[in-house]
Amino acid sequence: MDTIKTVLISGAVVNFVLVILGAGIGLLLRKGFSERIKDTLIKGMSLCVVYVGVSGLFDGGIKPLVMILSVAIGAVIGEWFDLDKQVNRLGKWVEHKMGGNDGKIAEGFVTATLLFCIGAMTVVGSIDSGISGDNTTLYSKSVIDAIAGMALASSLGFGVMLSAIPVLVLEGGLTLLAVAVKPLLNGDVILQMSAVGSLLIIAIALNMMEVTKIKVMNILPAIFLPLLFCTFM
Repeated sequence: MDTIKTVLISGAVVNFVLVILGAGIGLLLRKGFSERIKDTLIKGMSLCVVYVGVSGLFDGGIKPLVMILSVAIGAVIGEWFDLDKQVNRLGKWVEHKMGGNDGKIAEGFVTATLLFCIGAMTVVGSIDSGISGDNTTLYSKSVIDAIAGMALASSLGFGVMLSAIPVLVLEGGLTLLAVAVKPLLNGDVILQMSAVGSLLIIAIALNMMEVTKIKVMNILPAIFLPLLFCTFM
């Protein structure tokens, strides 16, 4: 019962609500935004995302070897299962169920899911929420996601709102996991997981700015590998 209560009052629920709220506002205002404003707003939020990612790489104690091994092996695992293709297939399925066929719902769902679900704030915030009940990080992330969701939804449509579901599932799941495995999640493990997440969130920002076309989802397993490496190294 206490575990369920922890999730219900966690930042994951707040994040879920604010993504829906931000996306809803974006949908209402989508005709009021010119393409020029939408593009500039997205680029501006991309810079904020870069800052979030870069700031996560300047904590003392990060082990470059753990990061390199995690990204290398995580990329192999992700490409083996082709997670990017599976997520896009899920987006297409959702789009079909919603009666769309122009690719916008799938694109919005996948883009927003990657942006909202990957990164240091997701991992650290959920873990803090589960271990100590501190939701400060997830609350901050929720505000960023609401603004980004508004900008994305004004351009990509309803699929952005649907991304609130994987946000709730992932953050709620990580919160529950943190409660269950408290003895294993020492400060060093969390630091290394956050560092890898920060790299991925920078990649997302570069994709948002159309600088690169990195299949970030195929590197996602790397976030969880520091748990293994820090145990044996």
